[in-house]
Amino acid sequence: MWIHRGTWQEARRAKADGRGRSRKVAERMGGRNMKKQVGLLTALALLLLSSPALAAEPTAAEAMRAVDAVWVVLGFLLVFFMQAGFALLETGATRMKNAGHVASKNILSFALATLVFWAVGFALSFGDGNSWVGTRGWFIDVSSEQAGQWFSSLAWADVPLAAKFLFQAAFLGVSLAIVWGGLAERAKLPVYFLFGTVYSALIYPVIAHWVWGGGWLAKMGMQDFAGSTVVHLQGGVAALVGAVLLGPRIGKYREDGTPQLIPGHNAVYGVLGVLILWFAWFGFNAGSTMMARGEFFPYVAATTLLAAAAGALGALFTAWAVMGKPDIWSMLNGVLAALVAITAACAFVKPWAAVVIGAVAGIVMVFSVQWVERGLKIDDPVGAFSVHGVSGIWGTLSTGLFAAPDLVARVGVGQPGLFYGGGLHQLGVQALGIAVSFAYVLAVSWLAFYLLDRAVGLRLGREEELAGLDISEHGLPGYPEQLPLAAPGGTPRGAAAPAATPSGAPAMGTGSD
Repeated sequence: MWIHRGTWQEARRAKADGRGRSRKVAERMGGRNMKKQVGLLTALALLLLSSPALAAEPTAAEAMRAVDAVWVVLGFLLVFFMQAGFALLETGATRMKNAGHVASKNILSFALATLVFWAVGFALSFGDGNSWVGTRGWFIDVSSEQAGQWFSSLAWADVPLAAKFLFQAAFLGVSLAIVWGGLAERAKLPVYFLFGTVYSALIYPVIAHWVWGGGWLAKMGMQDFAGSTVVHLQGGVAALVGAVLLGPRIGKYREDGTPQLIPGHNAVYGVLGVLILWFAWFGFNAGSTMMARGEFFPYVAATTLLAAAAGALGALFTAWAVMGKPDIWSMLNGVLAALVAITAACAFVKPWAAVVIGAVAGIVMVFSVQWVERGLKIDDPVGAFSVHGVSGIWGTLSTGLFAAPDLVARVGVGQPGLFYGGGLHQLGVQALGIAVSFAYVLAVSWLAFYLLDRAVGLRLGREEELAGLDISEHGLPGYPEQLPLAAPGGTPRGAAAPAATPSGAPAMGTGSD
């Protein structure tokens, strides 16, 4: 059909001016075919406009629910990104010959934790059940409306069930990553699979249910906003048990029992790892509000920031006074110790108390690392128990001292702390929660590691450990240019075996031994 150019332009002007001239223009165009086309287009427009997705704008409540869901998923992404921080920190704190293994096990660990948590862990942690464990929600279908009704302990958060699952799965991934710090540089690869499954199914979910899932500690009002006990104490205790049963790394202790330094191979990796963890921790703590509305999540982020800053300086100056040097690794662990401690208290305490909690955590961590290494003679390569276990205990106790009445009322959990006139009640609840959590994780972890040791063995052989886990477990070095492919005994292929090192000789300072 041919249309005169002037007529078409006139029709466009009529539509733009909104003067109702479209009918007149159509008549000028003439022809039934044109009228049919106009009628068809009009019907299509009406159909589109009548679509609920286009015609109905979301209500304010729906919009806020969508914003909260985005916030929770963002929190999940930040907590998930903590795996990159752990990979860098632990790789830098250990030796070059184990770098690939130490870094890559974070992927292995998170993948395993995700699947086990989806199958059974989420149900045991947050499913409706009894005071001890959840009993509903196995192999959860996060798109099911009915499934959402099985998790009443999470009903306070008005976000989709899928967002809740993602966020809590990332928390388990962090807790399990902590465990491996105590086993670094000497555990067999199957141990990660087997103990990781036990931890994700039978250890972590039980304490999570007691504290967060409507269990008996939740009913008593235990305050652990984002997991100083649920996430960090559990991981620290399991790491301690693994370190004890594995025994120290070759060369860690002289014949007289005095420890030798086995330096990490890359402090820059450690710094980058801690910066990533500090950044991602805002998703950990502020994300636990599970809502973006109001002023609460920025407040939680602020107390988190203040505590970490105080912990960094507290640990640095303490190490300087004790060791005679401002030790870099002590400063880095001071940041993490403070973050662990404020994780329970971030929503319950005032800014000044957050500074106190962080500073004390950093100071105590320095002495704890030395006590574990020299007093208990336990080889904890990255200080997992001191950073996560001891700091988790302090952080959980701190709410019993510093919890402010207005913040307690806002969160709706427990009572004010001792320093705000609350008496010893909340401090007692916190201490009880710590004690039973410590005991449960200690007992089950010890049993699991013992059975694994009997079944498959926990530790690599001497030759495999000396060669490094990159070679002995994976077949390739993490730094092929610096470390030539070695035989199982630790000797580069084609090279002569080195002379025996005298007993008690100091560890090499290259970080590659």
